[in-house]
Order: sequence, then structure tokens, then C-alpha cells
Amino acid sequence: MKKENKSDQNRMVYSTDLGSLKNFFDSSDEEENLNAIPKNKQMVRVTLDRKQRGGKEVTLITGLEESDEVIKQLGSFLKTKCGVGGSTKDGEIIVQGDHREKVIKLLIEKGYTNTKRTGG
Repeated sequence: MKKENKSDQNRMVYSTDLGSLKNFFDSSDEEENLNAIPKNKQMVRVTLDRKQRGGKEVTLITGLEESDEVIKQLGSFLKTKCGVGGSTKDGEIIVQGDHREKVIKLLIEKGYTNTKRTGG
């Protein structure tokens, strides 16, 4: 194994240019807020899905135009209220089991008034 020098372990890097970092973080937050679609204008679809899941049913929520963090929080809220597991992937929320009616009710209470049940 290669021995590491003590000087490599204690290296510090200093920067005096904080203006560009500050502008970078501030502008991204403002852009996200300006491009956000209001909750009541989003077309949210709630579907029962069995494909590629070994015959197990999941409730699939799609059409959310939110940041990944908001989708993750909403997914956690829905899974807790339904008392089941699930996940969030690619802007979709997956809740294990058939909980379409309860999920629609909870989404409407959260302000997603344009929520529709799709599929059979």
C-alpha cells in the first residue's frame, strides 16, 4: 500500500471569490420559483399498475411538476398516511397496494385539485 504524506492530509484550499458562488445559489432558487406551476393547475394522474412488478399492485402517481425534494416529501406523506411502503423515481410516486381513492383524497386536501383517477 502507498503511504500518504501528512502534508496531503492537511491541505486547505482558500477562495476569495464568493460573489460568483452566491449568485449561483441565489439565481437557481429564484428560477425554480418562477417556473413552478401552481398545485391547482397541475394535471396529476393516479393509476393502478401491475406491469413489471410480478403481479403485485401499486398505486402510481404521475404528472407532478415539482422539484425532486417536494416529490420525495409528498411520497413520504402519502406512504405514511396509507401505512405502506413505496418509492419515488423519475418524478413519479409509487405506493404499494391499491390506495387510489385515499391517495386522491389526500392529494386534493394538499391542494392538487386537478387530480384524476386513470386506468381501469
